[in-house]
Amino acid sequence: MSMEGDEGNRDQSSREEWTLLFWTSLAVVVPVIITLWCSVQRSKRKIHMKDFFRKSKHGWHCTDLFNKPTYCCVCQQHILQGAFCDCCGVCADETCLRLADRSLVCKEIMAPSQTDGTLEHRWVRGNVPLCSVCAVCKEQCGNQPKLCDFRCVWCQTMVHDDCKASLSDGKRCELGEFRSLIIPPHYLHHVNKLRRRHPDEYSKLASACGSSWTPVLVLANTRSGNNMGEALLGEFRTILNPVQVFDLSELPPSKALQLCTLLPPGSVRVLVCGGDGTVGWVLDAIDTMKLKGQDQFIPRVMILPLGTGNDLSNSLGWGSGYAGEIPVEQVLRNILEAEVVKMDRWKVQVASKGLYFRKPKVLSMNNYFSVGPDALMALNFHTHREKTPSFFSSRIINKAVYFMYGTKDCLVQECKDLDKRIELELDGERVALPSLEGIIVCNIGYWGGGCRLWEGMGDEPYPPTRLDDGLLEVVGVFGSFHCAQIQVKMANPVRLGQAHTVRLVLKTSRMPMQVDGEPWAQGPCTITITHKTQAFMLYHSAEQTDDDDESSTSEAESSAPHDSPKPAGPASARA
Repeated sequence: MSMEGDEGNRDQSSREEWTLLFWTSLAVVVPVIITLWCSVQRSKRKIHMKDFFRKSKHGWHCTDLFNKPTYCCVCQQHILQGAFCDCCGVCADETCLRLADRSLVCKEIMAPSQTDGTLEHRWVRGNVPLCSVCAVCKEQCGNQPKLCDFRCVWCQTMVHDDCKASLSDGKRCELGEFRSLIIPPHYLHHVNKLRRRHPDEYSKLASACGSSWTPVLVLANTRSGNNMGEALLGEFRTILNPVQVFDLSELPPSKALQLCTLLPPGSVRVLVCGGDGTVGWVLDAIDTMKLKGQDQFIPRVMILPLGTGNDLSNSLGWGSGYAGEIPVEQVLRNILEAEVVKMDRWKVQVASKGLYFRKPKVLSMNNYFSVGPDALMALNFHTHREKTPSFFSSRIINKAVYFMYGTKDCLVQECKDLDKRIELELDGERVALPSLEGIIVCNIGYWGGGCRLWEGMGDEPYPPTRLDDGLLEVVGVFGSFHCAQIQVKMANPVRLGQAHTVRLVLKTSRMPMQVDGEPWAQGPCTITITHKTQAFMLYHSAEQTDDDDESSTSEAESSAPHDSPKPAGPASARA
């Protein structure tokens, strides 16, 4: 009897164990299957939506959560997630997206004008910006919990539903505050109909846009700095004609700048959103325009700094980095107020020793050339960013990594005894070198992410640098620790002199080198730096780029070239 009871207990225990195992397996397997199924469906949906967006005439962008109360422009229901067009501002949930794409017209980059030669308002209903004011009654717009009120996608005028009929200008759109920067769609419509593509014809068409018309092209590198480029592109498309805004990850600047040849000569301004490398890329494309005989269409260049160093931007008064602290409307106002100045550009020719039948490597330089510890830090940073680009998405992280590599070099000293491995000539005269680890050849006032290198601590009467004098400033550093001391104004560099032509001969071993933040490791060679050309840049004299007013004013004066009204010391007074 007891044996039968024991067997029954064992059977009962076995059944309970199998039941527990079954439900445990089910609890593990089912979530995994559901997760995999959702992942596959999400991937299919993403591919499907990407294909749909590619064919659409709207600039759709999906979002999982709108950052303000938003209503679908089709069903008029409140939505938390969906898609929005960054050109015209139309919003829709996913179920209404196709209907919105068919029934709601986006901003037209090219369209005929009205009979009187003006543009007609292009209204979009609902989702007006917060704190908007009606152009008729001057009361707040968009404050009701529903799809209400209108916004013109060209002039950004806001009106209530009931006030729209009372608008003073009726259907006539004046393009708003930034009319002098916008390329009107009717201008491109007339250009497209021209039989003779000639600059004189463009000037005649431009007369209808006003005497102060200076259209701007926005070129943004979405991979620069803290990845703000994509959001900036959308904000500029909202205000300007979408044809004026280019993503450099999709279209190279040489192609984007061809739009300049369809606009009046000398009228175009280009806003480059990116780091110093992006600016150099655009300036090289402008040099290509000169080679094609398009000198009369050369634009003026302004910088919105998104990168890590941004020394050129700092030298031109635009600050050391943009993090969204001012709205894009103020950025466009700065373009209107900026001064046109000239900036020297240089040719860096690298001829490797022993390779006589190979063409020398030729690079363009705007900021500086260096060999030594700062180039080594840039090379290490560049190598690791290529391996894991997602990690280097923050300006703070980037500078922390630079600091780490600088600290490491203080201990290792990979570039010591540089003076024994390299020869330096300034305008053909040999310069005796002290015991250095690095040489830096500067064209601009700033170096190393915001340090005024040539002036140093300001304890010696060295005339400030200029952008257009055809001279380079050459300094030496004793190592990474010396570079850090210079940046915090605890030491001065070794000032080796100024010259119109700089020649360096690397006799032995490999050394890290960089031009404007683009590093490489170089074996024995001869480097020759000569004047290449001058670029037209936009200079912001009102922007402060340092902590104290006095030093900021001094730098603004020192950076201004000869054709700027800012005073500066003459080149003849230099050491």
